[in-house]
Amino acid sequence: MSSIELKVEGMSCGSCVKHIKEALAPLAGVEAVEVDLAAGQVRVTGTPSSAALLAAFDAAGYPAQLLAATTPIAGKAAGGASGGCCCH
Repeated sequence: MSSIELKVEGMSCGSCVKHIKEALAPLAGVEAVEVDLAAGQVRVTGTPSSAALLAAFDAAGYPAQLLAATTPIAGKAAGGASGGCCCH
């Protein structure tokens, strides 16, 4: 299974993590979303389009940048950061 890692700005709390997961979960090809709030990274597992992911982050108010796309032999996921949170 493949995964895409992104650097995400604007995340600062659990509510931000929830918003990100809700924004990405309905996208075609998304099987799992893991957020690492402290690192400001998100890992999306599945086969989503990078363009669709970036558009969803933008629409949710969290600017994102692709870090890596991988196809691990044995899959695992993680991801989260700062700059567009609703609680600022």
